[in-house]
Amino acid sequence: MARRLRFNGTGSGDNGCPAVHEDLDTGEIVIHGAPLTDPEEVDQLQHLGEGEVPIVVPRELLVDFGPKEVMRVPRTIDLDAFNDLFKKFDHTAWRLETRRRFASDEATDTYAQFVAGEPVQWDYEHPWCTSVRAQTDEGKRLERVRIVDNPPTTGQLYLLNNAKRNCDMGEDIRNLWRADADRLRLPAEDFWIFDSKFVALLNFDDDDNLLNVELITEPVAVNRYVQVRDAAWHYAVRYDTFAAGLTT
Repeated sequence: MARRLRFNGTGSGDNGCPAVHEDLDTGEIVIHGAPLTDPEEVDQLQHLGEGEVPIVVPRELLVDFGPKEVMRVPRTIDLDAFNDLFKKFDHTAWRLETRRRFASDEATDTYAQFVAGEPVQWDYEHPWCTSVRAQTDEGKRLERVRIVDNPPTTGQLYLLNNAKRNCDMGEDIRNLWRADADRLRLPAEDFWIFDSKFVALLNFDDDDNLLNVELITEPVAVNRYVQVRDAAWHYAVRYDTFAAGLTT
């Protein structure tokens, strides 16, 4: 079975070489770069095994993108602490949504209205709405990209219907087809990035209930999520344009 490799970063802005990847299952690190070929230099290496190829990479590559600890210990926070993050960020809150359904959505009256084909009575005074209005009135940005299957699931269509209300409050919501997300190698994770400084990774159970939130502050790890944000945001389409494309 092929490894599941995650791109951690590169020391080159031109051709992506050398670079560091990480095996998502074993934690092993894969590095590629220019081979060490001078026989006199190769002869100085100890314990070079048959079939092994020595490579040369800048020290900064390992400092910037290599793991900083043997095993990262997750730091989880409860949902109250997670909600407090939306009161404390200074500039930007950005989310990637990759799930096909949320159990919490399906327990609402608005979801029942939607699946029944009735006009959805969205509450514009919902606590989330008042929070978004307060933050965006201060000049802060709340943005998200939602991944959508083809054909979309009922839950994804429900959120597409919901997007107008959230955007009326000040959010900027965009959508991206899952095939494009896979082509861009976006992770199948749901997370928020706050001020490009820390990440709140949302953990769900098998029934799509939110269990807890992992707070990630390691700069290298945060940088990987920021790169995901930049790729997703570049290719995503505004929710209303995306929705119009579904009906044409």
